[in-house]
Amino acid sequence: MKKLLALAYAALLPLSTSLYAADFAGQREQVLVLGSLTNPPALHAAEGFAKDGGLRAIYFDALPWKGQPTRVFAWLGLPAKGAGKVPGVVLVHGGGGTAFKEWVQKWNQHGYAAISIAVEGQTSEPGAKKSSGRQGWQRHDWPGPERAGIYADSAEPLAEQWMYHAVADTVLAHSLLCSLPEVDAGKVGLMGISWGGVITSTVIGIDPRFAFAIPTYGCGHLFDADNQYGRALGSNTLYREVWDPMVRMARAQMPVLWFSWPEDSHFPLDCQAACYRAAPGPHMVALIPGLHHGHGSAYNPPDSYAFADSVVREGQPWCVQTGVKNTRGVASVEFSATKPLERAVLISTTGTGFTGQRKWLEAPARLEQRGATWRVAAALPAGTTAWFVNVRSATLAASSDYQTVE
Repeated sequence: MKKLLALAYAALLPLSTSLYAADFAGQREQVLVLGSLTNPPALHAAEGFAKDGGLRAIYFDALPWKGQPTRVFAWLGLPAKGAGKVPGVVLVHGGGGTAFKEWVQKWNQHGYAAISIAVEGQTSEPGAKKSSGRQGWQRHDWPGPERAGIYADSAEPLAEQWMYHAVADTVLAHSLLCSLPEVDAGKVGLMGISWGGVITSTVIGIDPRFAFAIPTYGCGHLFDADNQYGRALGSNTLYREVWDPMVRMARAQMPVLWFSWPEDSHFPLDCQAACYRAAPGPHMVALIPGLHHGHGSAYNPPDSYAFADSVVREGQPWCVQTGVKNTRGVASVEFSATKPLERAVLISTTGTGFTGQRKWLEAPARLEQRGATWRVAAALPAGTTAWFVNVRSATLAASSDYQTVE
């Protein structure tokens, strides 16, 4: 496996930095080749981490970085044994995070094999705090690159950049999980939070084997975001031409849950919406007011697990929008749902600018069932600039696509 990884790495290296800077088509192809890392990487026990039932700490071999071999630290867990093979999920943390043991346990409790990977050369052992005050994590002896700001390493050769390795790590984790005899390789999904959501949004256009995906908060189309992402990426041509998930979103055929909240201060709803409108596969949206931005805020609610269950058991998301319109100030949305819907609300704003800084108001909406279709209708407040509707089934939420009013 090490030899295969080394050969793949050598084949992917650019001829020179100057050619690298100009050949965007070649670089896009170089990124797509990462999807061919389908052979399972070598697995190593992580010394010093106690095994906990079906949960264990591991390393797996990854691509070389700056000529040195690298490994990825991860927590790998299997659910309690039952009949037959189980579905699985690859979990990718966000900024300041790591491979979270608790996240794996959550998915194991729902019947999934899970692997949570650390994509910045760290373990899950606490280290010195960062200058930002965030918890740091101890680095291991075989690290790849750490994230450098917002694609701030774009001047580096492509195969030395953090996102390149983060994508490769995610694909390799997928291949490792699929290789386990307990796992149904055709039912392995992907979930990422914040920066992990950006990685997820990128990988779904590269590795078509994933059965489902849940990009949480993070998305693509960030070059025109009206916040720090737009400021950092507005003039970053490499991002727009090579790394923006939008470059490959048309390849994302698997069902995707776009999971976030309207007040998110990092990833705007319009950028997220651009992604799911470009992806041809079935998509579901869940925008939950007051969700907050964080790892626990993302993996504690039941929504990601219910979405995954609906895909691996029924072949489709449990609730999808089938129609939407705004007729003379009356919003109407149609949903197809395999669970009974109990209530609906209109969520709208009269604000402008970055969506996370606007004031979002909730108003009652009429919900009715007509055969297999659920219809929601509500009058838009005067001056509405953007809106969506939320429907609820017990503790689960589903949203319409994000809509703007010209």
